[in-house]
Amino acid sequence: MTDTSLLPAVEDIHDAALAERLQRRIDRKTKPLGALGRIEPLALRLGLILGSEAPRLAHPQMLVCAADHGLAARGVSAYPSDVTWQMVENFLAGGAAVSVLARQHGLALTVVDCGVRHEFQPRPGLVDRRIAPGTADASQGPAMTPAQRDRAIANGREVVRVLPGNALLLGEMGIGSTSAASLLLARLSGRPVEDCTGSGTGLDAGGVRRKTAVLREVLARHAGAVEPLDALAAFGGFEVATLVGAVLQAAGERRVIVVDGFITSAAVLVAARLRPYVLQRCVFAHRSGERGHGLMLEQLGAEPLLDLGLRLGEGSGAALAWPLLVSAGAVLDEMASFESAGVADRIAP
Repeated sequence: MTDTSLLPAVEDIHDAALAERLQRRIDRKTKPLGALGRIEPLALRLGLILGSEAPRLAHPQMLVCAADHGLAARGVSAYPSDVTWQMVENFLAGGAAVSVLARQHGLALTVVDCGVRHEFQPRPGLVDRRIAPGTADASQGPAMTPAQRDRAIANGREVVRVLPGNALLLGEMGIGSTSAASLLLARLSGRPVEDCTGSGTGLDAGGVRRKTAVLREVLARHAGAVEPLDALAAFGGFEVATLVGAVLQAAGERRVIVVDGFITSAAVLVAARLRPYVLQRCVFAHRSGERGHGLMLEQLGAEPLLDLGLRLGEGSGAALAWPLLVSAGAVLDEMASFESAGVADRIAP
């Protein structure tokens, strides 16, 4: 898939006339101009994504992609790789944070095994798109072959294609995933790896230094992997590549894409380097407590809705931000205008 012409088209959806109508509609609500703060541009964005002056969010889907990382063997995480499959079981049993939040907010939860080092029993809510039992160790060679990368991207597209609704919330799980995200950020932004690397699942200062040293070694080993798809194959993981495909498919279908934290933002970064108009469809849920996420958001030109110090992943931040999207849509659709409510909007001269 080095030939990006094989990827789905993602067209420019900016519509100046629709934007003007939406802005006027927002401005004529029974409130001072701008009084609802960032809910107002959020409502405008929803209208532009869905191409409507009265956008309706329907059948929202929480997609959690899970995979293991060969680089985890280098001690880049505070937790062992077994936690990946154990947390997948927790998602499916309904006990994880994202499971609780998805239930609370009426989000359909789909978990995708993209390459977990474990054999799961088939059950509702679990989709098997397993490519291999984890990526290869990126310090020894590419995390993925080009064929594996292409298959993962295609898997993400296929998974989204059959999901209903017009909103996709992104989540992930994989011990070692913050290392993959840090590597992608460092390579695609040109920033020093030290600026892009944080504690992940809870490394202490010494652990972060060791992790950074390993990532510096990996970057040097793959110095030629500078294009987005080449970097994706070099650094992994299967869940990130699957999310790249999911983002591209959702963007092509003009769905609202709610981006969670650091790792899902890395997938969006890759997708946006391939198809820049992807970003028109994205709502960034929160600013993570992970060190590199601020830089990632800067690269994406994104202003997140929340800043709560979250660093759990799973899609938990996206689920927490979801009610703000629902509220923005409701304000646009249901809030009275000055004219309809018979409220004076200015003092007569």
